Amino acid sequence: MRDGAGVLTQVTAGRYTVRGVSLGGMYTALHVPELDTLFDVGMALRSAASASVLCLSHGHVDHFGSLPALLGMRALMGIRRPMKVLLPAALEAVVHEVLAAVSKLHRWPLEVETVPMEPGTEVRLHGDLIVRAFRTYHPVPSLGFLYLRRVTKLRPQFERLPGAEIARRRRAGDTELFETVERREFAYATDTLPTVLEREPQLLDTRTLVLECTFLDARKTVADARAGCHIHLDELLNFAPRFRNEALVLMHFSQIYKPSEVRALLDARWPTETRGLVVPFAPTGDHWPG
Repeated sequence: MRDGAGVLTQVTAGRYTVRGVSLGGMYTALHVPELDTLFDVGMALRSAASASVLCLSHGHVDHFGSLPALLGMRALMGIRRPMKVLLPAALEAVVHEVLAAVSKLHRWPLEVETVPMEPGTEVRLHGDLIVRAFRTYHPVPSLGFLYLRRVTKLRPQFERLPGAEIARRRRAGDTELFETVERREFAYATDTLPTVLEREPQLLDTRTLVLECTFLDARKTVADARAGCHIHLDELLNFAPRFRNEALVLMHFSQIYKPSEVRALLDARWPTETRGLVVPFAPTGDHWPG
């Protein structure tokens, strides 16, 4: 789908919508309205400027460079609450320095609520929705983000107990009745080596996984991809039988491929058994935005 400005791509990925742009080295900015979250801000998305949360994976300009423009849009729209920015802890001070400098040029304060994170850090957003950071593998400080819900449910062996008996045992402090279940809803991992899939196996069965796949064929070798700490399809195919997601959104493709080539290469190379879960994040036609 293309919006009125003719630049945004939109895909349905399981129970989630992913809207925005992504082109390796140029810009990545994705909006998931069901999570009220932006993932990276290499382009300022006017239609997503009201999102409450931004997950910033790292500080390269194609993922971070349009944050001041996005904050300017929010000011023009009259949005007073600061955007919550989840980011690698090593970036926090620098982000505030950048925004302070741009605020002087802009003559208007560009402010955010930063939440510094390390691998394993968890932040509760609202209700039972939690974000957990995990390590990604890039030459600069970088993180991926996993959205999950923790719910308490009756253990299967007690499901046939009468309600009154469950209530009685609960009042008595029976800790065996219930268990806490983690439901992994959505994950985002970009600008990383495929090592992330080995070190974070929970990504393989998260409902919707958004994952970079910068290079797709022999025009770039696996060594080329690894030199820039990116994923090549040749390596990702080794994981194809292990993906158990409802949807696997591949994005961050190199500009050496036309969008139409992206689909053709995935159709030709991805095993048919799991091709149905793969969603290429690329516009229709032969041209990338911009």
